[in-house]
Amino acid sequence: MTKFMVLVPSPEHRNVGTMKNIPGLIFLSLFFFLPCYSLAAGDDPLQKSLVKIFTTMQEPNYYEPWRIGSQGNVSGSGCVISGNRILTNAHVVSNAIFIEVLKEGDSQKYIAKREFVAHDCDLAILKVNDPNFFKGTAPVTFGGLPFKRDKVAVYGFPVGGDELSITEGVVSRIEISNYAHSGRYLLDVQTDAAINPGNSGGPVFKDRKMIGVAFQGVNAAVAQNTGFFVPIPIIQRFLTEIKKGQYNGIPSLGLFFEPMENDTLRAFYGMNANQTGILATKVFYQSSAWEKIQPNDVLLSIEGYSIGNDATIAFRKGERIGFQFPLGLHQIGDPMKLKVLRDKKHLDVTLTLKKEIRLVPLIQYDVQPTYFIFDGLIFTPFNTNYPGPGKDTPSELRVLFFHGLPSPERKQVVLLNHILSHKINKGYDSKFALLIVNKVNGHPITEMKDLIAAFADPQNGRHVIEIDKPKEVGTKIILDAADSKKASEEILEKYDIPADRSDDLKEVTP
Repeated sequence: MTKFMVLVPSPEHRNVGTMKNIPGLIFLSLFFFLPCYSLAAGDDPLQKSLVKIFTTMQEPNYYEPWRIGSQGNVSGSGCVISGNRILTNAHVVSNAIFIEVLKEGDSQKYIAKREFVAHDCDLAILKVNDPNFFKGTAPVTFGGLPFKRDKVAVYGFPVGGDELSITEGVVSRIEISNYAHSGRYLLDVQTDAAINPGNSGGPVFKDRKMIGVAFQGVNAAVAQNTGFFVPIPIIQRFLTEIKKGQYNGIPSLGLFFEPMENDTLRAFYGMNANQTGILATKVFYQSSAWEKIQPNDVLLSIEGYSIGNDATIAFRKGERIGFQFPLGLHQIGDPMKLKVLRDKKHLDVTLTLKKEIRLVPLIQYDVQPTYFIFDGLIFTPFNTNYPGPGKDTPSELRVLFFHGLPSPERKQVVLLNHILSHKINKGYDSKFALLIVNKVNGHPITEMKDLIAAFADPQNGRHVIEIDKPKEVGTKIILDAADSKKASEEILEKYDIPADRSDDLKEVTP
C-alpha cells in the first residue's frame, strides 16, 4: 500500500519535529492520502529479497468505541533483511489481526507476525517462524543516502498485476516533509520513479544496495511522477533502536518557532549582521524544550549546525535541509546541544530529548479508543482519529488541533462525544455532540481519568456537567444523581455495551 497526498495549507507548521515550516500547511494524511501496496519479477538476484504482504486489518470504531470496527484486507511489499526478518511500512500492517507473506517466485503463503512497528517513521519488522520461508532468500545490503539525480530502482507489487514490478527513475529532492501515516515531519527522498498503490514497503535500490523503503506519493491529479521513500538514515535509526528490544519513537523539541528573515525583527532581538537563527515563540509543557528554552529565545545552532534565518541548516555541500534533521537521527533520552541568544546574551543549552508532546494526539494505530459512559453520555478524548480537524469538525476543536498547547490545566481535550437516548437524559438532543467538557460537579477536567472521580461526587443530588459551547445548547447539563446507577445499568444493557469504560480506565478509582 502506498499513501498518496495532496499538499493543503495548515497553520501548525511551527511545531518543531512535527509540522513543516511552510505557512499554511495542513495535516497531510487527512487529505487524499490513499494507501498503496505491490511487487514484480525477473532474473535479478535482488528479487530473492522481495516479499509480498497480505494483511487483514480491523479499524477501531471511534464513534461507538466499545464496538469492534470494520475488517478489511490490504496488500503491500517488503524485503528480507539480516536476521531472517522482513522490513516493510507500518501502514501495511497497522491494526493487523492476521498477516501472510509470499516470497517472490513462490506460491505458498506463510503466516507472519509483527515484531516491531514504528508508526512515526512508517516502518515495521515482521517475523516468520517457519524457517522454510527463508530458504532461497537473500537479505538486502544497505547503501547510503543518495544525492540528487542519482538513479534508483523501486521494487514492489503495485496495482495492475500480481508479479513483481520494477520501476526506475532519479532522485529529485531530499528534504524534511510530512509522513502521511503519522503526520510527523521527517527526512524523506523524492523520486520520479513510479510508486503506486501496492509499492508500500518495497525496497528502493541504488547500485544494487537498498537506500530506502517506498511509502507514499502525490495524487496524479496534482503532480506527475512524484513518489517518496523512507531514506536509509531513518531506517538505520529504527533498526538501532529496536536492538534494545522495544521502540519508543522519534523525539521532538516541542516548540513553535518563527523564521527570522526580517532585518528589523533580528535587530529587535539583538542579532548582528553575521548571526542567523529562528525565534522560539511557544514551548510545550513537559516537552524536550520545557524549562530549557524560553519564548523569545533565538535558536542559533542545533548539534553544531548553524540555523539559517529560514529555519534550514547546511546539510551537505550545496544542500540545505530543515533544521529538525538531527532530531530524526537521535533516540529519546539522548542529549541535544543548542546555542541560544537570550536577552541578547549567548547561552549554551543542553536538553534531554523526549517523545512528542501534543494536546491533540496525531493519528493513532493499534490501540483501542478511550471512552467513559455515564447516564448515556459518551466521553472521549479529542484526537486525530475522531473527529480530527475535518471540515465538519466544530471550529473551536480545529483551533485546538492546530494551535492548542498542553498545560497542567488541560492535558487532554475531553469531549462529550454524543448521547445515548434514555429518560434520564431526556431533552439533551443531537446538538449535544462534540462538546468540550470543562468541569463535572465543580471539578476541573484536565484529562479523561478526572471524569470518574468527578461523577463520584454529586452536588446537592445532581450531576452538573459544564460544557464549552453556550450559544447552541447552553452551558450546563444537569442530571439526577439518585437515578444514575439504575439508568446507567439500563443504558448498558439496552445498547449492548459490555462496560462503561475502556480497559485503560478500569484501574482508575474515585
